[in-house]
Amino acid sequence: MVERTMKSGADGSKPRGEARTLLVVDDDDVLRQRLVLAMERRGYRVVSAGDVEHAIAAARLEPPGYAVVDLKIPGGGGLELVRALKDMRQEMRIVMLTGYGNIATAVAAVKVGAIDYLAKPADADEIDRALNATGTHLPPPPENPMSADRIRWEHIQRVFEQCDRNVSETARRLNMHRRTLQRILGKHSPHE
Repeated sequence: MVERTMKSGADGSKPRGEARTLLVVDDDDVLRQRLVLAMERRGYRVVSAGDVEHAIAAARLEPPGYAVVDLKIPGGGGLELVRALKDMRQEMRIVMLTGYGNIATAVAAVKVGAIDYLAKPADADEIDRALNATGTHLPPPPENPMSADRIRWEHIQRVFEQCDRNVSETARRLNMHRRTLQRILGKHSPHE
């Protein structure tokens, strides 16, 4: 379902920055609505969708200048959606969000046209900065970067998923004993 929202002034006038149209695509309804409200407060006119099909339909009606796309969404996934959005409007500035942060996916997102890749939970200020970043300067370091334990755990989880959740194959690829891998997989993720 496509959700259109647009803040107007008390007199019913259109908001400032009419060109700041934003498409937010995430299958988590609560997170999507919170991000929509936060980005509207920052002056964007927001359209949101929960899957690839509705996102493409919304973008065809009016290709936005900006997009925030979750990596894992129904109907094809975020990488495919980024490609489709860039085909509609080459200069669109797209930020990819994911709860499964890893270097390979970040590189893939940038290769298909995203300008940045942020790990969830990313706050609206961080997303706004990424959407509007200019120049070649690196962004400031994150307030709470992932710990080394968390990065290791994320890497193991990624390889495990890429091996279709096969413990033996994952252990072989990671050059790790199978029982050690099973213990790691049995634990919860390390805290940030």
